[in-house]
Amino acid sequence: MAKIICVLYDDPVTGYPKSYARKDVPKLKCYPNGQTVPSPKKIDFKPGELLGSVSGELGLRKFLKSLGHKLVVTSDKDGANSVLDKELADAEVVISQPFWPAYLTAARIAKAPKLKLVITAGIGSDHVDLAAAIKRGITVTEVTYSNSISVAEHVVMMILSLVRNYIPSYQWVIKGGWNIADCVQRSYDVEGMTVGTVAAGRIGIAVLRRLKPFDMKLHYTDRHRLPKQVEKELNLTYHSNVESLVKVCDVVTINCPLHPETENLFNEKLIAKMKHGAYIVNTARAKICDRNAIVKALKSGKLAGYAGDVWFPQPPPKDHPWRTMSHHGMTPHISGSSLSAQARYAAGTREILECWFSKRPIRNEYLIVDGGKLAGTGAHSYSPGNATKGSEEAAKFKKVK
Repeated sequence: MAKIICVLYDDPVTGYPKSYARKDVPKLKCYPNGQTVPSPKKIDFKPGELLGSVSGELGLRKFLKSLGHKLVVTSDKDGANSVLDKELADAEVVISQPFWPAYLTAARIAKAPKLKLVITAGIGSDHVDLAAAIKRGITVTEVTYSNSISVAEHVVMMILSLVRNYIPSYQWVIKGGWNIADCVQRSYDVEGMTVGTVAAGRIGIAVLRRLKPFDMKLHYTDRHRLPKQVEKELNLTYHSNVESLVKVCDVVTINCPLHPETENLFNEKLIAKMKHGAYIVNTARAKICDRNAIVKALKSGKLAGYAGDVWFPQPPPKDHPWRTMSHHGMTPHISGSSLSAQARYAAGTREILECWFSKRPIRNEYLIVDGGKLAGTGAHSYSPGNATKGSEEAAKFKKVK
């Protein structure tokens, strides 16, 4: 018997849903690059249900119980007295989501001598100390592509919301006003603007494709240059480095993984090279941006707006400055956790577990670390290292909740 710890976010404050706004979600067979959607032998949930919260359990309990395994589901993940810490000692598998990450630091990995498999139900495994996982021979996986298009849609929404000054305008309606001048004094068209993505992987390229009909000028930088036919199709301008990109862009969207090479990439020095009044949309990871540099740039007017749904740590303390900074469009980390996306990443999590317990190979695109080294998607997108430093600050959210 194996113990599996599943760390999920809390149920809605109104209780677990008894009904939903829609009866179902569209069924996909494959993603834009041809990769098939998750294909477990069976699922024990209805697509469109809330699976990412504690009561949803990613639809895993019946399956794991049938195999004789023990499933522990909790939202209590931060601090030495958390359920996660208490249960780690004999856990073989830890599952969590990027939206409510179980930060697996080197210290926590050391407390879990039986830990063999870590699964990110979603994409992005920076909440795991990859260097420590490599050293211990732990397999790290994520459900690649499961919510990439979900995030890309969120990016487009946030770009339009910032540039068109949507959120303050909506707030005037809530207040009972009709303050047109107040609304439009910071409202512009995206048509003709230059937008650039930092990384043009699954999410970045999806963002560019969705922005092309808006007649924006499309730019990108990536350590893996796109094929010439794709550049020609979308009329893309390639930049060999991020400094070159940000100098010409009105809007910068960050879509790269967090690892030692990208941590604090958007610091005061880089932001100073951006166009005055530019916008940043960051749905990748918060630590790619220097927290205080963003606040300062918004206050000075160097940045006209900043939006994203990624924070560090997660959840952020109640006094996190991004909650109250000027001209922001922040949301909780929700871009990749739509009900549509949950059906895919829950199915992908089950597929990984089915492979693991039957000793079948896990899909190469799901692998981040395997056999003591970066593997699969990890070898393509990450560098070995640790981006979990400072995650203990997440415990402050629980203390003042």
